[in-house]
Amino acid sequence: MSKTLPKGFTIWFTGLSGAGKSTLADALVQELANRRGLAVEVWDGDVVRTHLSKGLGFSKEDRDTNIRRIGFVCAKLSQYGVINIAAAISPYRSVRDECRQMVGEGQFVEVFVDVPLQVVIDRDVKGLYAKAISGEIPQFTGISDPYEPPLNPEVVVDSSTETVQESLAKIITYCESVGLVPVSQPA
Repeated sequence: MSKTLPKGFTIWFTGLSGAGKSTLADALVQELANRRGLAVEVWDGDVVRTHLSKGLGFSKEDRDTNIRRIGFVCAKLSQYGVINIAAAISPYRSVRDECRQMVGEGQFVEVFVDVPLQVVIDRDVKGLYAKAISGEIPQFTGISDPYEPPLNPEVVVDSSTETVQESLAKIITYCESVGLVPVSQPA
């Protein structure tokens, strides 16, 4: 007798550095894994770069390779019922579209964390934007390298005007509305 696996899918956070992608990914794990008991795996861009993509730089080719690797792993784990949460700048639209194709249409939820550049510069705790603006960090997304916002993301959130809970509610509501996660029953 074969076992029917639950439907896996990928929630892909994209946006500038400091937009709040990792914060939202963590909140989503709390909701999906801890409260609802679903199988969830997080692919944070910074963490992936230290392990799966160790040795890659920040050229366009290396960035594309890093994002493709995340997309590949998300696609594979989705086949086994895992909900993947990718939180990576993923600056280039064409590579995000490749990841969508790998995972599968209807199983890829693009969440655009749309925060104005000045807001992420102001909240930059690592000082990366200041270094990029001064020229110390070349090829920095949003400053000396482009960021191509999604044209038709499934969900748009703005951490400069919404609370984490408000943004999380938008994402969960979308996923429930298209049948990716069961509708939560009030306690």
